[in-house]
Amino acid sequence: MPVNFLYLQQSKLQRLVFSLLAVFFLTPAYAQKGNSHPVKSSFTARLMNLEETSKQPFRYTTSLHNGSGQARTYELEALAPEGWNTTFQAEGSEVTSLRIDSGKTENISVEVNASPVVKPGKYNILVTAFSAGDTLSLELEAVVKGTYDVELTTPTGLLSDDVTEGSGKVLQLIIKNTGTLPLEGLTLSDESPAKWTVTFDPAKVDRLDPGKTQQVNATLNVPDKTIAGDYITKFTVRNNSANANTTFRMTVTTSLLSGWIGILIIVLALGLVYYLIRKYGRR
Repeated sequence: MPVNFLYLQQSKLQRLVFSLLAVFFLTPAYAQKGNSHPVKSSFTARLMNLEETSKQPFRYTTSLHNGSGQARTYELEALAPEGWNTTFQAEGSEVTSLRIDSGKTENISVEVNASPVVKPGKYNILVTAFSAGDTLSLELEAVVKGTYDVELTTPTGLLSDDVTEGSGKVLQLIIKNTGTLPLEGLTLSDESPAKWTVTFDPAKVDRLDPGKTQQVNATLNVPDKTIAGDYITKFTVRNNSANANTTFRMTVTTSLLSGWIGILIIVLALGLVYYLIRKYGRR
């Protein structure tokens, strides 16, 4: 076999081996280099949809990532329905803008308060973070499910009455559901002067639909020898969603028997003084 032919075959074999080695060692490096693309800037929310009553704030947890090659300052804005209010918080402080370094992510709390006159339904809030080189938007959804509200008053609106010491007084209270959602498990309580007692009938309202009322009788018992005068008693109705209270001014009067006893004591005291003067005044 000619020497040139053997040399050519050996050269081809060497080139093949070198090619395989190059593919084995260099391909991972190129693949790693090809997958090292920077992460783009993004604005995301942990929960996009929240449901609350109109009196409760909607709190969204969002993340703003700066995927550019340089630090940027982002201005924060929100487009919400008329009468709504939106605030942003980062690191425990209220902000309207924040600076984010390249490749960093900041957590931003977005708090949305609905208008006091809002009706139940779904509402969209468009939140935008924009800088000189980025405009990032996030669409949030707030579902208003209505309101819990309750009122405590009397049939006539009068919040004062009188009671005789040592006796009881029945007061009529009216509980009204002034919200748009049913109220369940309403209980009543009182704050009265020392040694006074109050009982309610009924003591608990299991369910009260919107616009409905429930009459409750509150019986006050005033202890004997209570000094005549004005006293304050506070009534409260509440459940886990709503509460209301009303204050009653109670005027305590003494009983007729107590009055006559008092007069008799005074007369006896005056008689005793007169007797002592008559007896010892001449000496």
